[in-house]
Amino acid sequence: MDLQDFVRSLEQENPPQEVDGALLALWWDAKGDWSRAHEIAQDAASREGDWVHAYLHRKEGDEGNAGYWYSRARQPFFHGALQEEWRKIVSALLEV
Repeated sequence: MDLQDFVRSLEQENPPQEVDGALLALWWDAKGDWSRAHEIAQDAASREGDWVHAYLHRKEGDEGNAGYWYSRARQPFFHGALQEEWRKIVSALLEV
């Protein structure tokens, strides 16, 4: 699956079966379900989950909490557009 396939999957009601963890959180975020995305990212218990967790808190407007999660994920605080960061994280996770 590449970024285009992932974005196209958002037209469906349910996520693709091969999507889980941090990617699943980003899928639900793109579908407008921040709470579900946050719960999944929090439960991911991985550096990737921490990165998505950071993005979600930045989206929420809680930069202090986002900073903590970026640190745990060993990622720099992202200052660009949220959509740009979403695409960056999805692309990185699809390469793993």
